[in-house]
Amino acid sequence: MTPILLTVYPDECDAFGHLNQASFLSLFERARWEMLRAGPGMDLFDRTATWPAVRKTVIEYHAAAFPGDVLGFEQDLTHVGRTSFTMRQVARRARDDALVATAEFLFVCVNRQGRPVAVPQEFNEFMAARRRRAGEVHRLTVNGVSLEVEVRGDGPALIFIHGFPFERSIWAHQVAALDGWTRIAPDLRGMGHSDAPDLGYNMETYAADLAALLDLLGVDEVILVGHSMGGYIAFEFLRRWRDRVRGLVLVDSRAEPDTVEGKRNRDATAATAREQGAEALAETMLPKVLGTSTLDGEPATVERIRAMMAATPVSGIVGALGAMRDRQDSTPMLPGLAGVPTLVIVGDEDELTPAAQARAMADAIPGASLVVIRAAGHVPSVERSVETTDALLAFLESLP
Repeated sequence: MTPILLTVYPDECDAFGHLNQASFLSLFERARWEMLRAGPGMDLFDRTATWPAVRKTVIEYHAAAFPGDVLGFEQDLTHVGRTSFTMRQVARRARDDALVATAEFLFVCVNRQGRPVAVPQEFNEFMAARRRRAGEVHRLTVNGVSLEVEVRGDGPALIFIHGFPFERSIWAHQVAALDGWTRIAPDLRGMGHSDAPDLGYNMETYAADLAALLDLLGVDEVILVGHSMGGYIAFEFLRRWRDRVRGLVLVDSRAEPDTVEGKRNRDATAATAREQGAEALAETMLPKVLGTSTLDGEPATVERIRAMMAATPVSGIVGALGAMRDRQDSTPMLPGLAGVPTLVIVGDEDELTPAAQARAMADAIPGASLVVIRAAGHVPSVERSVETTDALLAFLESLP
């Protein structure tokens, strides 16, 4: 997002020539008003008979600023509730990009009688549009957890839900290539660069995180693209917010729950992660998640996937394993997905979710189509990225 540029003047500085703390607050506020002036107008809150009252402020000062310095201020929402929102602002010195200060402001919207009222929809839409245009990586807080999410483009929305134990970069090719769509790719809680709490992992929570994220981004309707565990999350999202789902893509996923043996294996894998760390898990899983064509002929891809798994926080690993172990059986809901355009993608060398299983799932969903990606294992979005993107694009172009 384009920063708001403000100049430091002598009357804003203390006896030693430093920009003083009170003036910093004024500059942060001026930057917010300048942002509105360049967008929906500084009278936005007057028009909606709403006022954003500051309830809490946290500021951290990183470097001094002096008269004549030009500071660039960036603004972004990190949380939106019904009557409140949190805005993060960053100030950098324009000449050398040095970080000068960061701040978080918690606002509560009130009416003229001082009573809490809803955050104006026009403000939410303006901030969401700025974020989509920026095509940047953001940290957004949902359900008390900070998630890292990449947002690119404009148009109908896709949300890419990665599997276990990966992060959003498995979708890098698809996110980069699908122009004409708003592409949303978060790191799930406990994975990638998102927060990894010790507790709070189940399919319901993962799905609720995504719903809250879409709310924060101003997205009402979305196409779910779920890989492996991401498919399980997509099923849970459908259970709770089917009216928000325009389409469904399941990549190397399945509808059945874990067997008794599968549940035991989840617990054993969690114990390994606790005792030996994520690297031990990565070494064990590597030959299972990649196809033989990749393992034998693409060492760079093998190392990329190994490093990605080895970097996953142990708390996130253990939490995800428990969530997968305890997930519902989604098989009964498949016939009821009539009316939800669905694509099933699977690698022909996938041993975790074999092509025959994917074919049976596609057959059970009315109108679903199946694409088998050749020479790919469990992660075709990485192993055969072009072919996976092509299959996804053909599906998107077929949507009404």
